[in-house]
Amino acid sequence: MGHAILSPSGASRWIACTPSARLEATKPDTSGVAAREGTLAHALGDLYLRQELGRVEWVDYQLELARIEADPLYNEAMAEHMVNYKDFVMNRYHVALQQTPDALIFIERKLTFYEYVQEGDGTGDAVIIADGVMDVIDNKYGKGVLVSAHENKQMMLYGLGAYDEFSIMYDIHTVRMTIFQPRLDNYSNFEMPAVDLLKWANDFLKPQAKKAFAGEGELVPGPHCTFCKVAGECRANAEYHLELLKHEFKDPYLLEKSEVSEVLKKIPSLAKWVKAVHDTALAEALKGEKYDDWKLVRGKSNRAYSDEGLVVAKLNEYGLTELEIFNKKIKGITDLETKLGKTKFASVLDGLIVKPPGKPTLALLADKREEFVPGADDFATD
Repeated sequence: MGHAILSPSGASRWIACTPSARLEATKPDTSGVAAREGTLAHALGDLYLRQELGRVEWVDYQLELARIEADPLYNEAMAEHMVNYKDFVMNRYHVALQQTPDALIFIERKLTFYEYVQEGDGTGDAVIIADGVMDVIDNKYGKGVLVSAHENKQMMLYGLGAYDEFSIMYDIHTVRMTIFQPRLDNYSNFEMPAVDLLKWANDFLKPQAKKAFAGEGELVPGPHCTFCKVAGECRANAEYHLELLKHEFKDPYLLEKSEVSEVLKKIPSLAKWVKAVHDTALAEALKGEKYDDWKLVRGKSNRAYSDEGLVVAKLNEYGLTELEIFNKKIKGITDLETKLGKTKFASVLDGLIVKPPGKPTLALLADKREEFVPGADDFATD
C-alpha cells in the first residue's frame, strides 16, 4: 500500500485511535534490516509457490533464485522456512480443491476495500478462493513479536477485500485468516462468518476509517501504541502510563495485592513508552532541539584496534602465538541453526541440544505455559 494514510499494517492503531494515522504520516519511514529481511523472505516464498504452481519458467526461476541467494541477508534457514510456508499454503489449496474443483489460488494478490477505507488496499500473500471457506494467509517473517490472527485488523481488511471481489463467483460463508510466522513456530488461525465480517466493516470500520482519514476523533492509548511512530510524543499515551506514578513513593510491601497486580500488568507497556519517549527526545535533540535540564553528550566508548592485521603481526613479532592472541569459542545455537537450517541442524546435532528449565518469572493467568510451583522440583524423582 506504500505510504497511504490508512495502511493495513497499522490498522489496529488507526481503527482504535483515529487521529494517529495523520500524525504517523508526518514521520519518516524508519524500517531497517528486519524489514529488508522480511521483503527478501516474501520474495523467496512467492517464488517457491509460483514454481510449485507452474507459474514461472524454469530459467526465470533459476535467475530469481540466484538473485535472492546472492543477497547478504539470505541463509539456509530462510530457505527452509519458506519451503515450509510453500508446503503449508499448497496443503490448504489441495484441501480446497477437494471441496471445490475450480478453487482459485492467488499469490501476492492486490486486495482493495475502497468501499470501507479511503485509499484502502494491500497485498494478500496467499489467497485461496473456494465454496464455503475462503483462506487469507499472511507470511510474517519477523521474530520480534508473536502475532495472533485472532481479530487481527490487518487480516480482517484483507479478508474483506478478497470476499468483496470473489463472493459473486463463490458461495463463501466463512473467512479464515491465518498468520504463518515460522521463526516463532506460530501458526495462528481465526475464522469469521462472512456476514459478521461485513457487519463489522459497515457498522464499525467504515465510520472509524472516515474519521482516521480526516485526522478526527480522540487519541486513545492502549496496546496498539507499541509500534506507533508518535508514541513517545502522544499526550494521551503519556497520561495513560503516568498513572503508575501514583505508586511512586509507596513501599511495594505496603501495596495491596490488587495494586501490585495492576502495576505488573502495566510494566511492559510502561517500559516501551519510556523507551519511545527517550528515542523521540534523542532524535529531536540530534536535530538541534533543546530540552530543559538535558544536553547531548557522547556516551561511553570502548577501546578498539585500528588495524587488527597489524596488531597480530606486531604481537607475533613480539613472540606471542596464535593461541595466545585469539579466543576460540563455539558459535551460539541460533547462529549455527541459521547457517545449517532447522532440519539439518536437528539431524546433525541430534541428542546434543538441551534446554534447561527457565528461571521463574511472572505471567498473566492467560499465558499458555504451565504454572511453576516453588519447591516442586525438590520432590521430583527419576
